[in-house]
Amino acid sequence: ITDRQGQYDVTCTVSGGGLSGQAGAVRHGISRALTYYEPALRPALKKEGFLTRDSRVVERKKYGRRKARRSFQFSKR
Repeated sequence: ITDRQGQYDVTCTVSGGGLSGQAGAVRHGISRALTYYEPALRPALKKEGFLTRDSRVVERKKYGRRKARRSFQFSKR
């Protein structure tokens, strides 16, 4: 997108989450760092959605239920 491949040396350490979530976090972090050093890249990165944080988190478990939405097994008889 920005044609900056090979111009920067990046070392990333991520923890938690899965493979896809970690890849998204690295992408988001690199994009934010690029806009810090080159503000002119911000519109292109924003258009592709690289600067938007994925705010989805795990829904909490509720009392009276087995999981967040799944109820306990119900027996009519």
